[in-house]
Amino acid sequence: MKYTKDEVLQYVKQENVWFIRLAFCDVFGKLKNIAILPSELERAFEYGIAIDASAIAGFGGDVRSDLFLYPDPSTLTSLPWRSEDGGVVRMFCTVKYPDGRVLESDSRSLLEKAVEDAKKAGVEFNFGSELEFYMFKTDSDGRPTFEPYDNAGYMDVAPADKGENVRRMICRTLMQMGMKPQTSHHEEGPGQNEIDFHYSDPLTAADNAITFKSVVRSIAAMNGLCADFSPRPLSDSPGSGFHINISINNNKKNLLDHMIAGIMNRICDITLFLNPIENSYQRIGSNKAPKYISWSSENRSQLIRVPAARQNPYMELRSPDPTANPYLAFTLLIYAGLEGISKKMELPESADINLFTAGPELTAKYKPLPANLKEAIAAAKKSSFLKKYLPESIIRAYCER
Repeated sequence: MKYTKDEVLQYVKQENVWFIRLAFCDVFGKLKNIAILPSELERAFEYGIAIDASAIAGFGGDVRSDLFLYPDPSTLTSLPWRSEDGGVVRMFCTVKYPDGRVLESDSRSLLEKAVEDAKKAGVEFNFGSELEFYMFKTDSDGRPTFEPYDNAGYMDVAPADKGENVRRMICRTLMQMGMKPQTSHHEEGPGQNEIDFHYSDPLTAADNAITFKSVVRSIAAMNGLCADFSPRPLSDSPGSGFHINISINNNKKNLLDHMIAGIMNRICDITLFLNPIENSYQRIGSNKAPKYISWSSENRSQLIRVPAARQNPYMELRSPDPTANPYLAFTLLIYAGLEGISKKMELPESADINLFTAGPELTAKYKPLPANLKEAIAAAKKSSFLKKYLPESIIRAYCER
């Protein structure tokens, strides 16, 4: 349910809400928040709540550090695990300057603009997320270890799969928050898990991805565990992906092809924002994580897979990992897809081979993804595409770490 301002004010009164969390992300997608009391809610809607942005990554330094959070009432949701002493709710916020201008580095607002630009072009995107994560044991002081919670394998069941009950708790919590998990199962790695979501509009899908990671970490901690979303926490086990499924509204196959061609054309430019840390590149090219810029139907060794969908056709991008900021990732994928559609880019020949086992004589004709963080930064620095759609402050934050 999407609430209005008046409905939020009424909900807070009727449901004995004690605290309202105003949530936002830094440029790297790390969730932040400030809590207010119900008595401050009307002021928040009208004038915003001030924050010191000097310590927020990508939001600026000590000069002109005052920013304001304006809650989006449509994103109201309860936090079910925080209800022991009165209700706690959360809303995502728009970050603005004191004069009311939206902060250029507010990645959620960038995605909102991308969605509007797409609608003006006559294209509506839908996104679905598949986020993998590990669950590790904690030590006697509650600190995370790298000892997996179990040693189960792909889609194993209890008792080998010890994470079954934790995943069930996660899914129930997400449903209480209005989200719709589609499937959940044990992944290939020891202690590795996956929960997938139904399609939704890009902004809701990005909000859900941020919420999902927060819920998983909280529920895991309640069970004495640590949830790890790093790309490859164990060097001898599969990495964790953030597979992104994308469809478009009119179901025309040629437009989907143009969209895929556009994304393939810009994938090197945007890889830094899909795989933003050095550990990301320890995953690339192994255990179903692609190495080359290629596509095929149903083939999981490719960068882009076009599944055998019974209803709406869609594509799955397999290179991103969970450290990506979903707002920036979806923004850049929308603009790359729109570029492919507007220019009617032709989709290259499909790679109907297993690129993980193919020899160099077969892989030589495929351009590789950036092999490390240095290469990804170099590609981003020279990209005119990124300069067109992202503010210089975000590009600098990613390139000058």
